[in-house]
Amino acid sequence: MSNSLTRRSILRGAIGGGAVSVALPFLDCFLNSNGTALAATGSPLPYSLGLWWQGLGLNPGSWEPSTIGKGFELRNELKVLEPFRDKLNLYTGTKYFLDGRPLETHTTGYEIASTGGIPMGNNSGASLDMNVADVIGRNTRFRSLEVSLDGSRGSYSTRGGSTKNPSEGSPVALYQRIFGPQFTDPNAAEFTPDPMVMARRSVLSYVTDQRKSVIRQLGASDRERLDRYFTSLREVEHQLDLEMQKPAPLEACTVPGEPTEAKPGSVVMDADTNNRLFGALVAHALACGQTRVFSIDVGAAGLRKQGSSLTWHMLTHEEPVDEAIGYQKESTWFMNWANSAFAGFLKELDSIPEGDGTVLDRVLMLWQTDHGDARIHTMDALPIMTVGSAGGRIKTGLHVSAHGDPATRVGLTVQQAMGVPISAWGDRSNETSKTITEVLA
Repeated sequence: MSNSLTRRSILRGAIGGGAVSVALPFLDCFLNSNGTALAATGSPLPYSLGLWWQGLGLNPGSWEPSTIGKGFELRNELKVLEPFRDKLNLYTGTKYFLDGRPLETHTTGYEIASTGGIPMGNNSGASLDMNVADVIGRNTRFRSLEVSLDGSRGSYSTRGGSTKNPSEGSPVALYQRIFGPQFTDPNAAEFTPDPMVMARRSVLSYVTDQRKSVIRQLGASDRERLDRYFTSLREVEHQLDLEMQKPAPLEACTVPGEPTEAKPGSVVMDADTNNRLFGALVAHALACGQTRVFSIDVGAAGLRKQGSSLTWHMLTHEEPVDEAIGYQKESTWFMNWANSAFAGFLKELDSIPEGDGTVLDRVLMLWQTDHGDARIHTMDALPIMTVGSAGGRIKTGLHVSAHGDPATRVGLTVQQAMGVPISAWGDRSNETSKTITEVLA
């Protein structure tokens, strides 16, 4: 077909961007007298999901509380999260099941945690954040935001198959996505749709019209892949339709100053600086209604101290256990740093007042890792946490022991709390229909 567009030209038009408005934060005047619902409709404040992917586990036997239920103690590597203990749930004893399949270290665990099963070739399903985004993210500017602390583009977020949603490794680049030159002032007296947005909408309409003709010429596998592609194009069309509508005035939604970032990369102190910047930007994005789903990839495997060639990952295998203290001293330093970074990110979400609480109160943050003990690549006794209540959908301040159960129980529970209409999740031995009822409100 001589008139057809190439894949490259379609993608260039689809991801080129356009004028986008930013929604207004939830001011007190919009809320009921208790600050828990929108005054106009009585609807609850919109809830959000965040994922924190932190590899290389924790020290086995060091962090697990001795008591179940409320009032549990945060020990050793988790002590830094004490300010959030009443908003935190800790899940112990779960495992990833391999069912005889080979272990791809530092990957298989993440794949099970994110998609519910071990992908065979390109036959993986969507990750749980995308399942949630399909429910709560359709009418936000960004259906989801992905960030990496080590400056890489990798993530564990996927719509299925082998393609991952790329992460943003630069706080400045994330700022530009949100508030860059293509940002449209929602308070302008006049509104004219951006001609580029209108042109892209026309291009996508044309491509969509050709879909049936193209699909008839393809085999079953290619039809499935193309259907995934056109699903993503329909999402872009929907977003462009929103951009072509006049936004409401947003006097309270101001543009923050552009951040001064550390050089994105594997040096842990630079990652620490950028984590705080990412936390502030994501907190602002949530408060202004620009997204309701996000994920943070710590990139633990490649992180290193300034001037050292030894990465955290290398240390987990090469550093001997210090007999005097019973654990790997340098590896544990990285664990403590990463959990401190998590606490710092939570602090940014918790710093924005909203109604009778903060932005963190309507977020559910899910913390997961790839191994129980990275030193020997164990897939059991996994540390898993959630922080925040998703606007009251999750009870907090609990330690739940689920010894020997699939870790996907937590993923299923999170998705159901977010409104995903599923009764079971996972593949083979990782499949479960058993939610963690103790934490469901």
